Amino acid sequence: MHYKLICSDIDGTLLDVNRKLSSETIEAVKRIHPSIPFILVSSRMPKSIRLLQKELDTYDSPLIAYNGALIIGKHGKVINSIEIPFSITNQICTFLPDNSVHFSLYNQDEWLVPSIDYWAKREQNNTRVSPEVRPLSETLSLWKKNQKGAHKIMAMGKASELNQVESFIIKTFKDQVNFYRSKDTYLEISNKKTDKASALKYLLTKIYPHLKMNDVMAFGDNHNDKTMLEQVGLGIAVANAKSEILACASFHTLTNHNHGVALAIEKYN
Repeated sequence: MHYKLICSDIDGTLLDVNRKLSSETIEAVKRIHPSIPFILVSSRMPKSIRLLQKELDTYDSPLIAYNGALIIGKHGKVINSIEIPFSITNQICTFLPDNSVHFSLYNQDEWLVPSIDYWAKREQNNTRVSPEVRPLSETLSLWKKNQKGAHKIMAMGKASELNQVESFIIKTFKDQVNFYRSKDTYLEISNKKTDKASALKYLLTKIYPHLKMNDVMAFGDNHNDKTMLEQVGLGIAVANAKSEILACASFHTLTNHNHGVALAIEKYN
């Protein structure tokens, strides 16, 4: 079966171990797009996703950012936006009194960090986007005034400290937010009302109403990809995916380093 739309996670899936797009991947996407739309679905912010769209020559396509919390169409038009309410954002970021955990706050193309520390530098290197520096207390004060929430909270720090943040969320907000550990030192938090699958469904109804989830082929590697891989017509896990993702995916391809996405595109389209 030939699929009518293809979507892919970015980190650990589409990019190699150096967080680059291989020439094989770029060529495979350019061969099928735009006759078969290629959509990036990521926990990243829009600005970072757009850099990859330019390389893939898919800049005319919509994108899904922040694990589904923000959907953007052509010309930067916001199609859907689901924030973590300010009150929850504030409580998650302030319940540890010593601020030992780094909290990055994201809203649309804003990325706010308390300082250019180890964690900010690491993310800056990974995503090729530079943050705005502002003390966390000032950001929260400004957001409170504007009743602005986060599309994503990224908590970064020692695993033991993130365990405390995770326990606090489970105890207090498990019905309001989604959270997952992309690494032991990374905790990604978004609104419970959205995930990659629900965002993809919404995108189809608004931009591709002639398509259904069964018409979609999707790629992923991590916990936040699970619902998407389970609900599309063909969910494919790269070989380096988490064991839970390998178990739930319909098919497997080679690792991200061996441009598994490109190989699967060639095989199925």
